[in-house]
Amino acid sequence: MASQIDVEMETSVGRGWTVQDAKSKFSEFLDTAIEDGPQIVMRRGVETAVLLPIEHWRRLERLAAPDLKELLLASEPRTDALTPPRRRYRLRPRPPSD
Repeated sequence: MASQIDVEMETSVGRGWTVQDAKSKFSEFLDTAIEDGPQIVMRRGVETAVLLPIEHWRRLERLAAPDLKELLLASEPRTDALTPPRRRYRLRPRPPSD
């Protein structure tokens, strides 16, 4: 499922912005993301973050969440996430013996 998300991001990512440009022209940056799709923010020439429209974000969240069929047919155990970790309890001090 993650590969489908990666493909979706790669096909729709817009131009890159430096941090300074994104900060100084935030309204334009936001409008461009809404109109043209995801916009990459680069710090020192390295892709660091992405701004994307909320509809796009919600679609990616839906794609990332496993559905019931995937959970039931999964080969790995499903109970790990259901069982909370055991807490280590402190032992009470012994009552004084008379």
